[in-house]
Amino acid sequence: MEAKFCSSCGSELEAREIDGTNRTACIRCSFVHWGNYSIGVGALVVKDDKVLLVRRAQEPGKGYWTNPGGYIEQLEPIAETIEREVLEESGIQAVVKNIVALRDQPRSIHNVYIAFSMDYVGGEPVPDGFEVDAAGFYSLQEMETMNVAGFTRWLVDVALHGRSEGLTVDDRPIVDLPGHGLFRV
Repeated sequence: MEAKFCSSCGSELEAREIDGTNRTACIRCSFVHWGNYSIGVGALVVKDDKVLLVRRAQEPGKGYWTNPGGYIEQLEPIAETIEREVLEESGIQAVVKNIVALRDQPRSIHNVYIAFSMDYVGGEPVPDGFEVDAAGFYSLQEMETMNVAGFTRWLVDVALHGRSEGLTVDDRPIVDLPGHGLFRV
């Protein structure tokens, strides 16, 4: 669906070239619609050489085993988002260790997916019964007979055979930047 009216002042929008690209812009104020984006986050929680997976009970991906995850909320830091999603979907408490993978998927709603390596803190896998109908820690051998989504297979390889520690949380940056989630090598 394409917007027809400005979300700032309510005036009509028109197609206009801005920065060398056709964009939708307001005819009265400075509002420019820069595009549609979504940011997803996913968890890679490893315990005893097994990766936490959940089976999707809803579309998209109903019936596939995936790593726990979801979409960020507008005012929620991504590290809090993924910790919440893991707990909600699987009953597992885990904390962010680092960012280990990123997927860029340009399409009508440009999707960016950030995968976090997480430290297992506690709990036993229990599905939420709504978004997911099964949860557990699984070995590569066990996954061979499971309906694991392709992207999740790639992420499991990152979790178990990654060649880098990735980006870690910078909780003591050289400059005070309140409200920023900072990660660095």
